[in-house]
Amino acid sequence: MSDADIIIVGSGMGGATLAAGLKGSGLRVLILEGGVHLKDTPEARDPEAIFRDGHYRPDETWLTPEGTRFNPGNYACVGGNSKFYGAVMIRYREADFARWPLDHATLAAFYTRAEALYQVRGDAMADPTEPPHDAPYPHPPVPHEPEIADLSRRLKRAGLTPSPLPLAVDLDRWLARASTPWDAHPDTNGGKLDAESAALACALDDPDITLRTNVSVHQVEADGARITGLLTSAGRLTAPRIVLAAGAVHTAALLLRSANDTHPTGLANRSDQVGRNFMNHNTSAVLALSHRRNRAIYQKTLQVNDWYGDGLGNVQLLGRVSTPILAAQTGLPRPFAALIANHAIDFYAMSEDRPNPESRITLRGDDIVLDWKRSNWDAHLSLVAKLKEGLRRAGFPVVLSRAFDRRTPSHQCGTARLGDDPAHSVCDPIGKAHDLDNLYICDASLLPTSAAVNPSLTIAALALRQADHLRNMP
Repeated sequence: MSDADIIIVGSGMGGATLAAGLKGSGLRVLILEGGVHLKDTPEARDPEAIFRDGHYRPDETWLTPEGTRFNPGNYACVGGNSKFYGAVMIRYREADFARWPLDHATLAAFYTRAEALYQVRGDAMADPTEPPHDAPYPHPPVPHEPEIADLSRRLKRAGLTPSPLPLAVDLDRWLARASTPWDAHPDTNGGKLDAESAALACALDDPDITLRTNVSVHQVEADGARITGLLTSAGRLTAPRIVLAAGAVHTAALLLRSANDTHPTGLANRSDQVGRNFMNHNTSAVLALSHRRNRAIYQKTLQVNDWYGDGLGNVQLLGRVSTPILAAQTGLPRPFAALIANHAIDFYAMSEDRPNPESRITLRGDDIVLDWKRSNWDAHLSLVAKLKEGLRRAGFPVVLSRAFDRRTPSHQCGTARLGDDPAHSVCDPIGKAHDLDNLYICDASLLPTSAAVNPSLTIAALALRQADHLRNMP
């Protein structure tokens, strides 16, 4: 007898949402997670422990093509990277689907379901770039703090169109634990609605759905066009259908590591696209300084999309960059860091990284090699320049910026892209591997483009669509 009807490898945004979508289906679902549950410890809200000491950074290292080791900053725990995310649940814009085999209208109902599952707070009418909704957000926007409400007024006077960020945050619950930002801070009390606190909590209400933690998957076994089992740290496990949801890097690495005589370049890789088209948003921190003191705690409630239609990207607030965070991230002397942090409002400028087959994940022995080739960088520099200009008009005489590097996982995606053509994609539009009858992928690997907004909601919508497909199969 098989161990389940469906085994899902990974409990992040894709895997957990897929499990939630399978709730009540009668299918036996087993979720395998290589990490464990995060515990609520003092470090969870200690910025120096997080940003200076790297308390939550894993021991895992990857290689650059030149052989230099680096810590990628991905998290292995129940809920995956969503435990640390900024809780931004924003839809891809309609134009973002131009190079997809489906459009926003196809995903619209699944977007709405995902917004309900993650209890998103927002206002669908405030941003002119927002695509059509068939229902309002489940809750009104997270309220601006006084400094951010003032910022919004000043941006409007400067000719910009700020709007509320759609957020999966229970603000009262988050702040009841400690008065800190949530962006890049781990969720250990359910204040953020992440893959664990929202989707897994829903899924595990079903006795047919179980989660096993601290189980690593080493290899996927295949015989011809069928997956026959998983070789794991807990032994060999089997199910009629297998779903990989380990994240854009680890899903691709697992497929490559599972090469056999029938699939010599890796599973699902007849197209030679597995591991290729790696994308990681072009992002910069932009700090706007003035004589005004910024007393905001969480800050991350506002976005600006005035330049989105020009192909430059999205601007949103970062979680509050406090003195210890700024000192840890820049090496500035603490008094100087305090002067900047106390008078800055912190922005996150994000531009699309376009697919490039030569930007890829490969293996070197047991090591993952990341050869990330940035694209569209000039557009990102233009976005940062336009943002700086707008902020100066809004009354910020000094504006600083700094790009994020490869150590920051800025929405990694694209390594097992979906598409209609098996010669140029890994999976079909549902997420089933073209080459294998019973293998599915359900994470950011599927995304054929990165757009210029946070991908979490799109991953969740694709997962719910895949769940409907699986639960309706004979």
